[in-house]
Amino acid sequence: MGYFREIPDVQYQSFLNDRTSTQDYLTVKNFFRRVKLRDDLQSIFTVFNKYTIPDGARPDTVADDLYQDSTLDWVVLIVAGIINVRNQWPLSDKDLYNFVEDKYGSQEMYSTKSYETTLVVDSGNRLILPAGLTVDQNFKIPDPANPLLELNPVRSISNYEYEVRKNNRKRQIYILRAEYLDRFLSDSRDLMLYTDSSEYINEVLIRTENTRVTIP
Repeated sequence: MGYFREIPDVQYQSFLNDRTSTQDYLTVKNFFRRVKLRDDLQSIFTVFNKYTIPDGARPDTVADDLYQDSTLDWVVLIVAGIINVRNQWPLSDKDLYNFVEDKYGSQEMYSTKSYETTLVVDSGNRLILPAGLTVDQNFKIPDPANPLLELNPVRSISNYEYEVRKNNRKRQIYILRAEYLDRFLSDSRDLMLYTDSSEYINEVLIRTENTRVTIP
């Protein structure tokens, strides 16, 4: 992931057994330094496009498709608000099937998980009941064609269908339009730079306090 090249360094006291003095430091990436999408940009819808992640696509392949640069996968993830790729990025159809089968078993994966309403309209095509409301199996309403009768406008949702829907929702993300990419990269890199402080060495390197040094 190209994002790691953007993260500045920090010199941290060496904890290794082969250190030779209290002045030994290790240079590591400062993962406490991170960027996020600017709050003022989040409300400007013209900056973003809706995007459906294709089956089997990864963040790097999406970045290559959008920006012709697979190392900008971190831009895709930050704009989409994805922190944990393992849990928030959609599985491929094949991987999803295997996941559901492992989670529920080959028989239970098609068992009913819940029930939901089906669409009901009257003779004038006016909405009586929207589809997709979670209800119990015996939910009923008066029949709009005959109030003396009742309807049971309910369908079952299997464990597999539930997981497919959940996965499909992950496919719908917002992506940064290509014409705003350079500005986003510039702002992000500026935010990564250190400002002058007691730990400052340069814009991309600071040193932590040496707590092993004692004053007699």
